Amino acid sequence: MSKKKKSITPRRKRYNQQARLQNARSWISKYEGKNIVKGYSQWFGVDLLCAMKELEMLGYHIDESYRQQVKHSLKALQEHRRKRKEKKLEQRQILVESFGDDTFFFIAGYTSNGVPFGITPEEMERVKEGHYGFEDDELPF
Repeated sequence: MSKKKKSITPRRKRYNQQARLQNARSWISKYEGKNIVKGYSQWFGVDLLCAMKELEMLGYHIDESYRQQVKHSLKALQEHRRKRKEKKLEQRQILVESFGDDTFFFIAGYTSNGVPFGITPEEMERVKEGHYGFEDDELPF
């Protein structure tokens, strides 16, 4: 019988909200940092909005300007990630298009006479759809 696998994630980061609120009381008394919201967020592994909400549930006042600043920075981060993802997809599309020419989707190589061989766009569409052009009965093995 094998041993049960032990999680490497700290227990405090696996807590649900109720457990976090219970443990936060003792953690807050020991906290020596300047920004309690950021510290709570990092210690318990939650985002800043969740940390603000839970600290308010514990009776701490969060300044409205700080709340707006956090919301604005999270929106900016989300927009940055979206743009980076779009740019990455665009670069991938350019890379895929650069592998072929008018006849081939992907040029695998050239014969000794200099004639290219590879995958045509029609063959690539069939591969994407899951139709590979042969049946299992046709295979010799």
